[in-house]
Amino acid sequence: MRLYRVILPVPDTEAGARFYARLFGQEGERIAENRHYFDCGIVVAVVGPGGRATEHPMPDYCYFAVEDLEQTLVRAREAGATIEKEIDTYPWGERSFYVRDPWGNPLCFVDDSTLFTGGRFVP
Repeated sequence: MRLYRVILPVPDTEAGARFYARLFGQEGERIAENRHYFDCGIVVAVVGPGGRATEHPMPDYCYFAVEDLEQTLVRAREAGATIEKEIDTYPWGERSFYVRDPWGNPLCFVDDSTLFTGGRFVP
């Protein structure tokens, strides 16, 4: 089993596609009038109306592993994301920062070289 798609709910697909294209540093692909896909490795991020979800942001963070954390933070600022927490290193070794998109969806970007994917954590 594998996770293959994450919906990033936005009320305006065009505005969402512009924001996420700038944030992700890629154009993505319009699949349908209300769907814009971004290739995120083995998972596809889908920007578009999420039914009831477009009235309320996602309830919890969606995490993205990135190769260049500092450059991603620059793109987040330029795209208009609200920075919730600047880059920090956590006791389990991950380096990350937290933002919200213009529709309130919480996002976290983690330095790919510091991912903690389970196992025993000893501080």
